[in-house]
Amino acid sequence: MKEPLISVIVPVYKVEKYLYRCVKSIINQTYKNLEIILVDDGSPDNCPAMCDAWAVKDSRIQVIHRENGGLSDARNAGMDISSGELIGFVDSDDWIAHDMYQRLYAAMKADNSDIAVCGVEIVWEDGTSSRRLTKTGSSTLSREEGMRAIIEESWLKHPVWYKLYRADIIRDIKFPVGKYHEDVFWSYQVVGNAKRISVIDDIGYYYWQRSGSIMGESYSVKRLDAIEALEDRQAYVENKFPELASTARCSLWFSCMYHGQKALWKIPKKEQIDVMEYLSGVIRRHPFSAASLNGLGRKERIWIGIAKISLKSACRIRNAFRIGL
Repeated sequence: MKEPLISVIVPVYKVEKYLYRCVKSIINQTYKNLEIILVDDGSPDNCPAMCDAWAVKDSRIQVIHRENGGLSDARNAGMDISSGELIGFVDSDDWIAHDMYQRLYAAMKADNSDIAVCGVEIVWEDGTSSRRLTKTGSSTLSREEGMRAIIEESWLKHPVWYKLYRADIIRDIKFPVGKYHEDVFWSYQVVGNAKRISVIDDIGYYYWQRSGSIMGESYSVKRLDAIEALEDRQAYVENKFPELASTARCSLWFSCMYHGQKALWKIPKKEQIDVMEYLSGVIRRHPFSAASLNGLGRKERIWIGIAKISLKSACRIRNAFRIGL
């Protein structure tokens, strides 16, 4: 039986220096039945011509040229024309192991799963020693276990690019255009559609950290999009996974503390006031009952208690002891 077609979607923008490495790692996959979609997101450098040159060399490559709309818009455009039974995403400054998709597909087939996930190694442009981003080990997760895992960021992390998805569980879920942390808005919904998720230990994805990348930028209020995403997730979890509502609420509160810490440390005082008011409003909208607090650990209860009295104080104390940064 022929292996199913995998559509690999690669948004491309201002990565002339890295694009060859990325595309080469995809076309050299041991899994050959690929549809490779390069989405030129209005890149102002030589990337559009490089994409076209790759399409001439390899018939599996399709190129979309479009006006710049951002990462989410580019991924959505790729999904709209994809025809694979399975879909993967690769960011154009990263690269993948030669057998990543072979191993992910094998795991999906063996476990009858809807998503397969591999290990990720972070590699820094400045020569800092690389390290593993993902948890060590392998597992097969049910839908409920998968939702807990992505809330706790244990077996699952939010990024979409080290995973392989059955196309029918993601096609109707669009990435939010114009948002930072677009993966946080998207991933929990996909996990909620999956009956089973395979996690394999093998390092398959190499996440390149470079100066000038989105995640390498200094902290700004745009990062608060992540809190909006977690509020959306809270409503989703309370509706569909009520047994995980306290776990998700705890994650939301600690994310508010993290962003408050970053704001107090990284942005001007005038902006800090607005950020802290916003974050304080978020935790007021999602209070803990006495019963739900009792289900948390002692440290969590202490920090939540301090934040309930004064989020700013909790953030300052955590900053003083470099907790959570």
